[in-house]
Amino acid sequence: MPDHTIDPSDLRGDCAQCFGLCCVALPFARSSDFALNKPAGTPCPNLGSDHRCGIHADLRGKGFTGCTVYDCFGAGQKVSQVTFGGQDWRTGAKKDARRMVDVFPVVRQLHELLWYLAEALRMPAARPVHPELRRALERTDALTRQGPEELAALDVAAHRQEINVLLLRTSELARPGATRKGGKGGGKDRRGADLIGARLRGADLREASLRGALLIAADLTGADLRGADMIGADLRDADLSDADLTDAFFLTQPQLDGARGNAATRLPEALARPAHWAAG
Repeated sequence: MPDHTIDPSDLRGDCAQCFGLCCVALPFARSSDFALNKPAGTPCPNLGSDHRCGIHADLRGKGFTGCTVYDCFGAGQKVSQVTFGGQDWRTGAKKDARRMVDVFPVVRQLHELLWYLAEALRMPAARPVHPELRRALERTDALTRQGPEELAALDVAAHRQEINVLLLRTSELARPGATRKGGKGGGKDRRGADLIGARLRGADLREASLRGALLIAADLTGADLRGADMIGADLRDADLSDADLTDAFFLTQPQLDGARGNAATRLPEALARPAHWAAG
């Protein structure tokens, strides 16, 4: 039988197939990322009746930078078109609208896991665990196709933990410097490290584990991040100018969108250079 596969386009947000769920289901607080407070389940005042953002072209200028660095990984269209069969929360039953609010964050987490699993399956170094990764991808995909009640009751944290074991093993296989004795620079373990505002200009972080590291506003100018594990690293306002992220893995587009960089920043092929980065 052919391997279970996921269409990459299914793991990217398609607002045209969604009913603006991220603008309704998710809460946000007034801060440097958002210009106002909004509780979960309440539509953003910028959301139009056509489910489109009325200030999309000027989100940063209007104080909604947080919206520009968010990606649902395709969960929006999955919940809108599959889970609820194309039913609009505005016109459907109130109980269904409330259930959409409950289900969307769950499916978003599952789709993020699908993205990581799909990336791991593209990594030659992870071949020893490819069979387990394929089974995990198939199981996770099946979970996203459950009904609203099953999704709302899902212990998504427990499922994430199961998948994380595989992703950790993938990281170890992909970072030989992590186990190489006497290696210079490569393979540093900075998991969960508090590196907020750290001066890491030109740092040698090859094959480092930066899983969950706080790199907010860190100076990573010219840093060597080749082959680094970037899963969950908080790169908001980090300076990646002239940095080399070639072959850095588990790095997502939202992470890059929240950072700063320039035309000389080297990126993995699958990711796009954010439009707001400096040209020089």
